[in-house]
Amino acid sequence: MTDTDDLGALRVELLEKVAAASDEAALEQLRVETLGKKGVITLRMASLGQVAPEKRREVGQANNELKNAVAEAIAARQVDLGRAARAARLAAERIDVSLPVRPEAEGHIHPISQTIEELIQIFAEMGFTVAEGPEIESDFNNFTALNIPPEHPARQMHDTFYLPPAADGSARVLRTHTSPVQVRTMLNQKPPIRIIAPGRTYRSDYDMTHTPMFHQVEGLVIDEATHMGHLRGCLTEFLRAFFKIDDLPLRFRPSFFPFTEPSAEVDIGCSRKGGQLKLGNHGDWLEILGCGMVHPKVLEMCGIDSTRYQGFAFGMGIERIAMLKYGIPDLRTFFDADLRWIKHYGFSFLDQPSLGLGLNR
Repeated sequence: MTDTDDLGALRVELLEKVAAASDEAALEQLRVETLGKKGVITLRMASLGQVAPEKRREVGQANNELKNAVAEAIAARQVDLGRAARAARLAAERIDVSLPVRPEAEGHIHPISQTIEELIQIFAEMGFTVAEGPEIESDFNNFTALNIPPEHPARQMHDTFYLPPAADGSARVLRTHTSPVQVRTMLNQKPPIRIIAPGRTYRSDYDMTHTPMFHQVEGLVIDEATHMGHLRGCLTEFLRAFFKIDDLPLRFRPSFFPFTEPSAEVDIGCSRKGGQLKLGNHGDWLEILGCGMVHPKVLEMCGIDSTRYQGFAFGMGIERIAMLKYGIPDLRTFFDADLRWIKHYGFSFLDQPSLGLGLNR
């Protein structure tokens, strides 16, 4: 056991076993058998005390050389085996990038997103810019600045989601319309103003035609010369462009909104023959949106001189016009997260609208 010649033969034998190890598991097993706690080299070094004192240094040095040689050989072999294993794994996991895209991996643009993009592009051609605001609003921006009195039904709990008061004690709500964006714009921007405000709104309602969360787009124009005729022309141009019907008739009916005066409901031409709704010049009417001239009290509350400036505003539900354009029968399905629905009604990313889409000149 103390013979250095035996160490030489053992060295040759162990190095051959290292070189012959077929995989990383076999190499690890060999490492344990040679360099582990009960490995052959470890036991030889532990028995060095039994060697005669005059030979102990020579045998100890030979054992160390054997240990180092085997450890280095194992480390080198481990690198080679690891490289070979990675190459084999990469070859097995190889992907043919020339294969066509799997149909099930195709995504779709939601009809709401598509409709918002169409709105933005059409109104952009008319000189409107997009304005945004927070969905948690103050009572002032959501109601008071819009000339909605404290006793108005829209302020009641059954219509509005009220939140805990702000730090200063003022009331906060989930906005019930995107009109607060108009208020914020008038408070922070001097006329002329020409914006649209698309976004989420919230009301406590849920049925086939109402959901607690829905989308609206509202428009606002403020300058020194705008009048009701401009409002009619703007909405006529937009609705004909959006629905792609050149002779789509519009009807303005007198109505009431606290924030506009005069106010009007807008109807578009349609047909209901055979139980099917069809838009166009067919003799029947369908209500589509509300509008009017901005009330002087709203202008004054937003710091705009109502003796110098005037303007118009309008608003409509984005889900509603999307349902009419794309034949979607139930509002609730917009938010069901049904992949079959989005596959049927969704749009390809190539379907994004471009400027001037469907505009009449």
